[in-house]
Amino acid sequence: MARSLGGLKGARAVYAYEDGALETFRRALALSMMTVYDLPIVYWEVARSLNCEEAQRLPAWSITLPGNRESTAKYERKTEEMLLSDVVVCPSDFVARSLPRQLPRAPAVVVAPFGSPCPSPPRPPRYPNRRGLRVLFAGSMSQRKGLGDLFAAMKLLDRPDVELVVMGSPVAPMAFYRRELPGFIHEPPRPHQAVLQLMRSCDVLVLPSIIEGRALVMQEAMSQGLPVIITPNTGGEDLVEEGRTGFLVPIRSPRAIAERLDWFADSPEETQHMGQLAQRKAEGYRWDNYGALISRSLKEQLAARRPIGQPER
Repeated sequence: MARSLGGLKGARAVYAYEDGALETFRRALALSMMTVYDLPIVYWEVARSLNCEEAQRLPAWSITLPGNRESTAKYERKTEEMLLSDVVVCPSDFVARSLPRQLPRAPAVVVAPFGSPCPSPPRPPRYPNRRGLRVLFAGSMSQRKGLGDLFAAMKLLDRPDVELVVMGSPVAPMAFYRRELPGFIHEPPRPHQAVLQLMRSCDVLVLPSIIEGRALVMQEAMSQGLPVIITPNTGGEDLVEEGRTGFLVPIRSPRAIAERLDWFADSPEETQHMGQLAQRKAEGYRWDNYGALISRSLKEQLAARRPIGQPER
């Protein structure tokens, strides 16, 4: 892409993604083009700090944190990409807050939340036709996603009428997870429509992430009628209307998760109603709005720039 930029007649900007932007940005700046950096997850300095803290807090779970083993060269590349950026596009305020405070070329920041899937029809009441609460975790089976805290919460809860479904790819031997929590149900990854179908068989999504950008699974679950228990670090604070579409809990707080799960298990009718509200909330996030927000913001940034070849006043 960097080699091709010189031949693009009339192009005034490039849009590139984290870990794939460096050479393109170097060439773009030589051609006086605007550089737009898409950063889908929290900035690496904050991520590394959180990862190191997790490895110390939960040493057994450090085997699920491959981010702690990144090379210095990779971090240096990420840093230079940020330094060369005119605009940074983030999926959440959490990512935007993670950006370095002091930069020689302070970029403009655009926060554009992802869209949700098309909502499914409202599902029929699951209560009182069944007993118990079916809890869903979906994502990489790592402590970056807070799975260790969810396992600890399930042990604190210790209720036979609450079952945990973990859908995702293991990043450690399955025997490790079974030692940490023997009784959970593991579901492997699957095509998108099958994921949504599995979600409809559950009652609530729990995602106690430590490091995220904006986890798509939150809006996917809400679109299928599930309220959520999430941390601010999921990038989804705006999705939670406390006690209506779900609950926000602090990171690293198994007890807070257990308390909310206990409430859901004892409140089947309220859980059903919250799922309906969550579905309506998810409908407000559309992919066409995501694209339009980015497009409008970049047009404004381009309009504010001095045209190529025009002398500075």
